[in-house]
Amino acid sequence: MEVLDTIIALLTLITLEVVLGIDNIIFITILSDKLPPEQRDRLRRLGIGVAMVMRLGLLAVISWVMKLETDLFTVGGMGFTGKELILLVGGVFLLYKATREIFHMTEVAGTNGAPTGKGTHTFGSLLMQILVLDLVFSVDSIITAVGMVDELWLMYTAVVVTVVIMMLASKPIAQFITDHPSFKVLALAFLLVIGVALVAEGMGHHLPKGFIYGPMAFAFLVDVLQMRVLKPKV
Repeated sequence: MEVLDTIIALLTLITLEVVLGIDNIIFITILSDKLPPEQRDRLRRLGIGVAMVMRLGLLAVISWVMKLETDLFTVGGMGFTGKELILLVGGVFLLYKATREIFHMTEVAGTNGAPTGKGTHTFGSLLMQILVLDLVFSVDSIITAVGMVDELWLMYTAVVVTVVIMMLASKPIAQFITDHPSFKVLALAFLLVIGVALVAEGMGHHLPKGFIYGPMAFAFLVDVLQMRVLKPKV
């Protein structure tokens, strides 16, 4: 029975980590689209690889990570922990990036998809942005894992398996989002929701993951059905 319980705990943790990892893949995909096609796969693999290294590194200093749950200071009677500060900064950053991307997409209306303003996006600058969100998602992921299981080896296994799945799924997801602009808008809307959720958690208001990912899954399903209905018949 203990073996079965361990397997169930591991599969549950992997499933949760994969769901959390989808946010990371979407963000990396949208940023990698700013690079020439020959550099996109490299940025995606590097971004996901760094995410794994961060997660494993945080597990190695798990006692320090758990200290992030203690209050660092208090403002107006409300205490702020290290984790909440990281989530708050990450949420604001994600809201800024998603809003900016949506603005640029709507700005090109009527110009046949050609950007109206030119921005310079280097591989290094995009990688730094990915590192910021990797850190935020990694802290959230590891603290979630600690709350679910006690055995450290289960956490390591779940992280490695999750990153392998993310590596395999990142290219198909990236290609799908690139080929279907409507899904890119939906993906950016998802990132806005995640940004709001991170800010809320940073302010001490926990939002159940089901309330976040349930509507997302429904919106994705509606978009898929709409795409099939509007698909030209051959």
